Amino acid sequence: MPTSNSHPSADNNAHGHGSHSTNHETNETTTLLPSFLRGAIEHEGESGRHGFHPRHFISVTYKSSNIVSQYVNLLWPFAPLAIIFRYALPHHPLLIFGLAYIGMIPSANLLGFAGQEFAKKMPKVAGTLIETTFGSLVEIILFVVLIVKHREPGEGERDGNGDEGNLIPIIQAAILGSILTNLLLCLGLCFFVGGLRKTTQKFHSAISETGNGLLLVAAFGLLIPSAFYSALKGETTVAKSGLGSLISEAKFTPETLQRDIVKISQVTSVVLIIAFGCYLLFNARSQHSVFHEVIETDEHGDLDREEDQARMKYTGTETTVALIIALTLSTLLLIYLVEQIEAVVHSGVPDQFLGLILLPLVEKAAEHLTAIDEAYDGVINVALFHCLGPSIQTALFNGPLVVIVGWILGKPMDLNFEIFMIVLVVLGILVVGNFLRDGETNWLEGALLVIVYVIIAIASWYYPNPDVATSNGIEGLVVSAGPKHVTVDRALLTDLLMMVNSDA
Repeated sequence: MPTSNSHPSADNNAHGHGSHSTNHETNETTTLLPSFLRGAIEHEGESGRHGFHPRHFISVTYKSSNIVSQYVNLLWPFAPLAIIFRYALPHHPLLIFGLAYIGMIPSANLLGFAGQEFAKKMPKVAGTLIETTFGSLVEIILFVVLIVKHREPGEGERDGNGDEGNLIPIIQAAILGSILTNLLLCLGLCFFVGGLRKTTQKFHSAISETGNGLLLVAAFGLLIPSAFYSALKGETTVAKSGLGSLISEAKFTPETLQRDIVKISQVTSVVLIIAFGCYLLFNARSQHSVFHEVIETDEHGDLDREEDQARMKYTGTETTVALIIALTLSTLLLIYLVEQIEAVVHSGVPDQFLGLILLPLVEKAAEHLTAIDEAYDGVINVALFHCLGPSIQTALFNGPLVVIVGWILGKPMDLNFEIFMIVLVVLGILVVGNFLRDGETNWLEGALLVIVYVIIAIASWYYPNPDVATSNGIEGLVVSAGPKHVTVDRALLTDLLMMVNSDA
């Protein structure tokens, strides 16, 4: 998209202070789409150049948006090394995983930066939403690759391990881990670094209250399948003693419950995606002028505003090229990561730690760097939007999307999460909501959120893999009775054996 410096004054005034008072009322009822279709380029996004210039492209990519991103770009050699080692040394899975994991950081950073550049060429609210969406593309790609690579465990197994090809527990942990990483680690670091530069930072209630309310609704939707399973798992025992004297069968089998859970998860996913559509519509129409004013005010208070405006920027063509490069590399590296999960789990890294901590850290790297930089510059409302927005998208769209993809592929992806992880997410949302309630924050609150995240990471390291123990599965044994395999509750089997021994 070629750009020029001769920006129409009418478009400039539409986003500036000159006509703010006269257009405030009309903005309440003006939709976002017309301004988007007009192709107006925000002055912050103008590059003053046209087409594609390799030297400028490399320079802009390296300098990125802040000093932290520049240091991250020093990790670029790991991306091609991961690709080379994937084919040159295929029998060194841990090395490939490590190289791909580190190489994902600059790839995700480029995707986030290119998304920022694209967003600057859009109206304020649309740009912020688009930037958040680009940042979540890595997560969507990760979830899709995981569900495509998933293999069903053996007959009669409800849960499995990543090293057995059952990647559903890792996907479920990654969904909730992504929410926790944004709410606790990213938001905590934003509060902390922002508090180091300004003693107290105040944010607008329109962003904090809307975001926290949506997260509570999303947590409720994600909790229902797990609560349904926990309430009924004790009523599903189908037992055959195998002793020739006692036979007990029930119509409500574990298989029936599992089928019901998958159906509930699929329908719930559709409803949650509809809720995400309502969220987008709310931002784009009902509260467009409110969010626009909040973001505009924040950007004018940016402590590094002049420096940011003086930075070289991508042209429209260069932005497109950067997005294509970032998406291609991210997809390749994520495929290599997923291929090595079996070896990583065999090496001793628990499933839950891999899904809850490691994967969300790398796939959210771009959003975290962007949000932390904005908080340090004093743009706390935009930073808050970048923390809450991706969490909302993960809960209402990305997570449900992988369930629907599994539905299409015939793979039983569900939202039956471990109770341990569901409790962590709900408590995390409540803690963050309590900190957001007073409309201001400081470095201490940020430090506390990070400490909570570290405690969760420690607990997840010691949490056993699903094939060893589970907080939301049917505890039973598979017993052969003729040509059939049936599930026998451990306690019931123990009682039967005691009865037989007493009779003998």
